[in-house]
This record gives sequence, structure tokens and C-alpha cells, in this order.
Amino acid sequence: GARAIMEGGWQSVPRLSFPGGCLVGDSAGFVNVPRIKGSHNAILSGMLCADHLFAAIQEGRAHDEVSAYEQSWRASPIGYDLKRVRNVKPLWSRYGTAAGVALGGLDMWLTELFGWSPFGTLKHGKPDYACTLPLDQVTPIKYDRPDGVLTFDKLSSVFLSNTNHEEDQPVHLKVKDMGLQRASEFEVYGGPSQRYCPAGVYEWVEGEGGVRYQINAQNCVHCKTCDIKDPNQNITWVTPEGGGGPNYVNM
Repeated sequence: GARAIMEGGWQSVPRLSFPGGCLVGDSAGFVNVPRIKGSHNAILSGMLCADHLFAAIQEGRAHDEVSAYEQSWRASPIGYDLKRVRNVKPLWSRYGTAAGVALGGLDMWLTELFGWSPFGTLKHGKPDYACTLPLDQVTPIKYDRPDGVLTFDKLSSVFLSNTNHEEDQPVHLKVKDMGLQRASEFEVYGGPSQRYCPAGVYEWVEGEGGVRYQINAQNCVHCKTCDIKDPNQNITWVTPEGGGGPNYVNM
């Protein structure tokens, strides 16, 4: 699939109800990270939301907020599923793979057996974009050229995704301040967008007038990594025209 995994879980679920709509499924962040599974909670959240919508319609309500959905999910099977694993990712991030995963397992067992954990509910710390370091503080990784057997270039993988966007539609990847993108994302951070994007959407291209930022929006597989990871939060992913994007017919 193409989507970046939402790892926040129990302590990071946003407000789910608002006048005119509700968030369900992956957009609500209902992924159980240790199980790498969220489809069960996506279905349950849809059912839970539908129950509250049906009750509101029966009461003759309209054009207001279905706040009961927001208030009920933590006491539902979704909340039970996410609360047990709420500290796994924070412990992993804080103590590394070996110690963090071991402590996460201990936390899950204590929560499951006794409904209590010595860790309480841990915070996640910094958001992903704030974890990006300037280029002068890191050692760039030099990867071998793809061999076409075990490793492949990005555009070959984009081809397999059957991604399609109408060529004449507005670009759905919005850069708020192009000057900031060059002064900071490129000159300070070394242009990480051309590395973290799995589809080769972003490129810093050398030209006669110097380096310029090129966005190949037609390649986008809608993972939203750019929206999440840009160090200045200067890129915003918006819904493309006509529902274009990856079409995983054989997955």
C-alpha cells in the first residue's frame, strides 16, 4: 500500500466529530502498531459512527455535531484494543529496538492482566518533522545502484502502482513558501524530500539559473509523507482532482 502508517494510537487520536462530519478508520488513527493492523478498527469505527448517526436521525436532529461518537469510542472495542498497546511506540522510540520492544511487551502484559502499567500513558515526544536534522549534523547514506533483482529504482515501482493523474489538473501538492523551501529544506537540510518520497515526486534540479524545485505530481502515490515529514511543514497534500492516484489492481 501507499499510506504512511499513523502510529500515534490511543494518545494521538484527533477529535472525531464536528458539525457536518466524522472521522473514521485510518483518518482517525486507529492503527494497532504492534500488530500492524487497523482494518478491524476501521470497520468497527464505521459501525460505531453509523449507530450514533442513526440515533441522531431518529431524534430528528440535523446540521449539528454527533458528539456521542466522540465520547464513546474509548469505551468501545476500539479503545480497548488501542489502550493495551499505547506505550509500545513511545518506549520503542525512547529506548531503541531491543530494550524498547521488551519494555513494550511487559507494558502490554501488565495492562492486559492487571489493567495497570508502571509507565502510565507515555507521550510521543517530538513530531516526525521535528526529528529531521540539518545536513551538517548527519552522514548521508550512499546506496548502491538498484540491481533490478533484489533492489529497484523508484520509477519502476511507481509503474507497478498504476498511478494515474490527469496531466492538466492543478498540482495537489501545495508548497506554501517556495523561498523557504530553497533556503531551508534544500540549503539547511539537503533536500530530504527527494529522498523520503517513495515515488520520485520531488527533485532539486540544477539549471542555468541555479537549483530549482520540481514537483512531479503525476507520480504521487498519496502516502502523505511530505505533509508529515517536511521540516518546515511547508508542504500540504490536498485531495487530487477526480480521485486520481495509485490503482493497485493486483494487490
